[in-house]
Amino acid sequence: MYKSILFGCLILTLFSGCKQNNSSGSTEGFDASEEFQKKLQEKLILVEDGGTIEIPEGKYLLKKSLSLEGKNNITLKGAGVNKTILSFLGQTDGAEGILVTNCNNVIIEQFSIQDAKGDNLKLKHCDGVTIRHMNSTWTTGADTSNGNYGYYPVECKNVLMENCEVSYCADAGIYIGQSTHVTVRHCYAHHNVAGIEIENCIQSDIYKNISKNNTGGILIFDLPKLFQSNGRNAKVWDNDCIENNFQNFGKPGSIVASIPPGSGMIIMATDSVDIFNNRITNNKTVGIATVSYHMTGKKLNDTTYGPYCTSINIHDNIFHRKFSIPDLSTDLGKLLTATFKGPLDIFVDGSADPKLRDKNGMMPEGKKICIRNNGDIQFGNLNAWKSHGREDIMNYKDNDIKKFDCSYVGIDGNGLNPTAAK
Repeated sequence: MYKSILFGCLILTLFSGCKQNNSSGSTEGFDASEEFQKKLQEKLILVEDGGTIEIPEGKYLLKKSLSLEGKNNITLKGAGVNKTILSFLGQTDGAEGILVTNCNNVIIEQFSIQDAKGDNLKLKHCDGVTIRHMNSTWTTGADTSNGNYGYYPVECKNVLMENCEVSYCADAGIYIGQSTHVTVRHCYAHHNVAGIEIENCIQSDIYKNISKNNTGGILIFDLPKLFQSNGRNAKVWDNDCIENNFQNFGKPGSIVASIPPGSGMIIMATDSVDIFNNRITNNKTVGIATVSYHMTGKKLNDTTYGPYCTSINIHDNIFHRKFSIPDLSTDLGKLLTATFKGPLDIFVDGSADPKLRDKNGMMPEGKKICIRNNGDIQFGNLNAWKSHGREDIMNYKDNDIKKFDCSYVGIDGNGLNPTAAK
């Protein structure tokens, strides 16, 4: 069956030959005083609940991770993204730039973080996270050895990210994983492998963001064998996914290393996603792709995991693309060229849960993929459920969008009414 189709047949290309920027970055003008780091870490340890830690204006070179643990109602605040800059270039101790764990109601704002060995900013097991007016980057440019994530709240509750910029992450710029009640708004992600990734999250609103010049713009994924499974209930609206044609410099073997340059949005193995009023512009391979986890070609050993997309509502989006050739360095780009004679605005792999689909591969009401009111678009369905393997994967494709003509109500995301969104 199609489960045996490797994503290597569709998407998987390990970018072992990808171009790297081996610039060493610059520490010119940075204060490398160990005393500054020592005093800042002491403040993070000694701050009382309800306190504010202010990081003064300046450019500071730090060699060790900073950490905040088990605090309540804390604000960590700089003088502005261009005024307070923490660089971890040449970091010798720890992985993250800043690690925040087991905190309630923490606000992080108004400074820049650069060049951590691992993630620039990671939060875990926190309830009440606000990250705003921040910048996170790697000054070395597009390099596979960069840290994976610019911002990485994981296993958190009540997460708000707003007015943040992020660039040159070797995985996802904004990555929110295994979290509940998530809002990402007014952020700018560029020159990452994935701009914004929502993974295994429940109740998410993603709106009014710009994802530009990444490999893939916005990803809504659900992956197996994680602490929180069955990600669901996301609203994705009023975002700009522009020219996400940047080289893939992800670490070989990672999920994102298989994303073809030129991907606007990818929805994988997720339930209940409403995608509307977005502008999908000049992504050379595919505008929006909806695929199952089986398309990764990775072995699945999780009986509690649902690998298929269900209840997906793609409507009222605007697609625009100049003449383009899909990314031919990846198998998906080659497949689109061979089967659909060029790039697609909306692509579905046509997979469906064998326990639910009928003899024609159609899902019951309430579980379908619905596509409506997206203008005059290029559409393709692989009908992967029919395939027996690589040898006949191209035999069942069609362009019939009419069988996806349906809609859903009741996908509430994080509960915000889009007409009232600021």
